[in-house]
Amino acid sequence: MSRILWIVCTASYAYRRYQDAEPLGSRYDTTYLPTETATSSPTLIITSRKGRSRTRLLGGLMDKEYISEVRGDTTMADSLLSRTSEALMGLIDPWLFLKLSASFIPSTISHIFHTRPFLSALRIVLFSPSRFREAWFGQFWSVAGPNVRDGAKMRVLPLLDGRTTGGRVVDVSTGPGIGGVVIEIGAGSGLWVDVFSNRHLEWKCGAGERTAGEGEGKEREERENGVASARTEITRVYGIEPNPAHHHALRHAVEDAGLQGIYEIVPVGIEDLSPSSSSRRKKWDGSIEPGSVDCIVSVLCLCSIPDPRQNIHELYELLRPGGRWYVYEHVKVRYSWYMRLYQRFLNIFWPRFIGGCELCRPTEQTLRETGPWAKIDVAQVVEEPWYHCVPHILGVFTK
Repeated sequence: MSRILWIVCTASYAYRRYQDAEPLGSRYDTTYLPTETATSSPTLIITSRKGRSRTRLLGGLMDKEYISEVRGDTTMADSLLSRTSEALMGLIDPWLFLKLSASFIPSTISHIFHTRPFLSALRIVLFSPSRFREAWFGQFWSVAGPNVRDGAKMRVLPLLDGRTTGGRVVDVSTGPGIGGVVIEIGAGSGLWVDVFSNRHLEWKCGAGERTAGEGEGKEREERENGVASARTEITRVYGIEPNPAHHHALRHAVEDAGLQGIYEIVPVGIEDLSPSSSSRRKKWDGSIEPGSVDCIVSVLCLCSIPDPRQNIHELYELLRPGGRWYVYEHVKVRYSWYMRLYQRFLNIFWPRFIGGCELCRPTEQTLRETGPWAKIDVAQVVEEPWYHCVPHILGVFTK
């Protein structure tokens, strides 16, 4: 009886504390700190008027919150408890991403019934799992995709400028940037189309050459500081996107980027790109000759292509000698058996919620083994912590 009374009193006290708590907006001031280096994350500092601070890191799969008590010169951020909390949040983070994806199921069902005849919609929802997952992922990615892009852009733009080495972004050119004839793998609805615009050529040659409509944040800072770009003029982009549902949005993205006449939407899979492809039936009016491509760009897409070993080899054959493959992809965990096991467990659910994306693909190994390379400067992103369940590789393969 006394134990029950103790539980009731404790719960009552906790509830009163919850009721008396001030809302977040009345207790905290917020300050946005732009990134100081190309490899750091944008930071939002939320400072409590009662002496606490909450730091929000932006740019991962999901925003992460870490709370530290400020007591004189010592903070809990340096304590074992804080580091443990940070690691736990990193391990939980992918599950929150899956939960966000699941939250789009009701709106997807509603969208299907509003845009199709009732019986057709019913067949998709009840008897066509692949078509339903495709519609579901489209709804989810229309919201999540731009956020993922904004987090990845601070690495992708320097990569295409020729400013990465050893998994790091640097402020000097370490090799050629993109230019000439380019293939974009997995163009989708056009999230990355703007990075192929030749306006990025105007970033090079030091400060002083600035144009109207400059970017914000890190992009503006790099222009003002004259961070070098080793890009050359892009004469043609082949955007590979076999899903016709994305083509309307992709065309709009091409127009917005001013790439009409340069960017061509290729409505087939990798296996149908060239006359010598393994596919026997021609599905595309055009073709890309083997050895005719200067650059290939793959950003967070090789995780979901079918038959990756065969298709990656097909793409390799399209590169000319000296051609470059620019890679920013998430890959299989290679460190610590428990993280490999955890990623495998997570991957049971991940492809079903994230559009067929496979976490455990050995993409880097497949790329290395696909053919002889003259130079490889590819590594895991240096600042990613050990508990990151979705590690990335960054760099360039040169044929």
